[in-house]
Amino acid sequence: MTTSEAELLATRADFPTLSKGVHLISHSLGAAPRQARQYVNQYMDEWENDSIGAWASWLPAVRGLGDVVGGVLGVDPGTVAILPNVSTAQSFVASCFTFGETSGRFKGRTKIVYDDVNFSTVHYVWQEQARRGANIHIVKSKDGIHSPIDALCAAIDETTLIVPISHVLFRSSGMIDAKRVIDRAHEVGALVLLDCYQSAGTVPLDLKAWDCDIACGGSVKWACGGPGAAYLYVRPDLLEHLKPMSTGWFAHAEPFAFEMGPMRYAADVWRMIGGTMAVPAVYAARAGWETIARLGVEAIRAKSLRQTRLLRELVDQRGFTLNSPREDAVRGGTLCFDFDGAEAVSRTLSQRKFFHDYRPQCGLRLGPHFYTTDEELYRFMAELDAVRKSASTVTHATTAAY
Repeated sequence: MTTSEAELLATRADFPTLSKGVHLISHSLGAAPRQARQYVNQYMDEWENDSIGAWASWLPAVRGLGDVVGGVLGVDPGTVAILPNVSTAQSFVASCFTFGETSGRFKGRTKIVYDDVNFSTVHYVWQEQARRGANIHIVKSKDGIHSPIDALCAAIDETTLIVPISHVLFRSSGMIDAKRVIDRAHEVGALVLLDCYQSAGTVPLDLKAWDCDIACGGSVKWACGGPGAAYLYVRPDLLEHLKPMSTGWFAHAEPFAFEMGPMRYAADVWRMIGGTMAVPAVYAARAGWETIARLGVEAIRAKSLRQTRLLRELVDQRGFTLNSPREDAVRGGTLCFDFDGAEAVSRTLSQRKFFHDYRPQCGLRLGPHFYTTDEELYRFMAELDAVRKSASTVTHATTAAY
């Protein structure tokens, strides 16, 4: 049974954040669930009451969160590891490769392909691999809004090792056809690392059906889980070929054996987990992911598309520059728009607790979520109009004084 909009909005009582301002920034920081505080208190109780015995609860909690996330991603239980952040996840993946290998699964592959509208942390991680022999190939977007998928696919060839791309672009909310990129990469034996940070929780995902190699993201945004609980999915048949040099004791097949010999990697996805995990963040993130899983991303997506269409109409009425795709099929959950003086207006709106954000080459980003009302959208735009009018009045008065 599909969750109705009324049922989605009924969750508002579970998010105290929503009573403290107009929260249209779930693309950057999801609202805090009331249940998250209870889960964090549970962690503290376990620490306080069970001492070292708390690990008997903490380690299953890490695996449990991975499985909840995996359900949202559309992958099997036991295939998602929890890491502190996407930078770490990408770095761990990058450390699996010795560029220019002369044998094995990745023999002769040195080329890394992605676009110039990727998120900056992904770019930073992979451009530094040039120091280890990687050939970085960056494909330019024609408009800064859409990923250049034709040119991207054309750049993927038999020398390509991996294609680390964003499913939904942070700066425009443009969404790429991930299955098309994955299929092209597989035609020539390359891998795809799909960053789902801006899609998981607001766009339905089916990574197993897409045959996605590797995927990552985090809990901060649409998942309403806060920082410190990112995730990394690896297709199970690929695991045996990945031996990260950035590693740690929990990635070992027997971490509590404390061996000093050669690294023996865990057989499952925990070979990618590194050292001790951020357990408090795991507890904090759980409530948000559980809510997303319970409501169903299909229902969230339907409401998101309707509300971003409404926002698009309000933006068009004001003659602002739309910096997001107009077409539903290639737009994520955020709407981006710009106008003269937008950055200053954005600062004033945030001070007044109309929560959103501003990004260079983008303008204002607004992200309605399953708990957002239409009235909040109208109220935000009315406040924006008032701030612009006030700024215009001050400008005219100043000019007249001279």
